[in-house]
Amino acid sequence: MPELREIFLGEWEGLRTEELVERYPEAWARWAEEPSWDLIPGGESAAAFEARVQSALDSFFARHERGDTVVVTHGGVIQIALHRIVGRPSRGLFPFRISNSSITLISKRDGHLIIDSVNDTGHLEGAAHLAD
Repeated sequence: MPELREIFLGEWEGLRTEELVERYPEAWARWAEEPSWDLIPGGESAAAFEARVQSALDSFFARHERGDTVVVTHGGVIQIALHRIVGRPSRGLFPFRISNSSITLISKRDGHLIIDSVNDTGHLEGAAHLAD
């Protein structure tokens, strides 16, 4: 689902922190003080990202009322889902650790979304993988 793609970072897409500091010193300073997707030149806004992901999640849960399903997506998308469940906007600040290849379980019980687990990497123990 294209709606579950990571946030579009506009002019910051693909750049390392050092490059951001050098090319966008004012925007980076504001980001460092208080992260907000809305500060990124040409990037997707926080409201647009959240609306896109929430719409996709609503559609997904409507189509899959019963049984287990698997969604493979990006850390930012998972963050938006978690923020939605706890009732907070993200605005660019991601307080949950979402490691590459981790598993986050969300269930729907009695019409409510429940966070069952976040960032489970137990299946990676003993495997060679890159640290975050």
